[in-house]
Amino acid sequence: MLRATLTRSDPKEFLFFNRNATGKAAAKAFVKRLEERTVDRDAPIKVKAFRTQLKAIKKWGRGTPHDLSKLTHPTLIANGDNDRMVPSVLSEDLHRRVKGSELIIYPDSGHGGIFQFHDKFAPAAIEFLDR
Repeated sequence: MLRATLTRSDPKEFLFFNRNATGKAAAKAFVKRLEERTVDRDAPIKVKAFRTQLKAIKKWGRGTPHDLSKLTHPTLIANGDNDRMVPSVLSEDLHRRVKGSELIIYPDSGHGGIFQFHDKFAPAAIEFLDR
């Protein structure tokens, strides 16, 4: 967040994308796509909501893993291969723990892998939901 402020960039560029040439280009393209929507845009997150989210993430990260063996609903898990916010190995762990789940790991991408690979993710999600 600080780096985004100092460089007058959108924080999403630093939070969701790798900081290599591929990630930086994907981040710029994503932010540009967000700006295309001019009607019914999401309201900016309030500081209180942001703090509450961080508190929940911290609590969740320190909690005991839940027994996911009872999940019976189809589950699609998607992530980038270099996610710093939710490490990619946790997606692999989730996939192992949810029977019958499907896992998509996008290459050379971070937390915003589904944004970087929107052209692949959207059809995959639609196909998954159609089943």
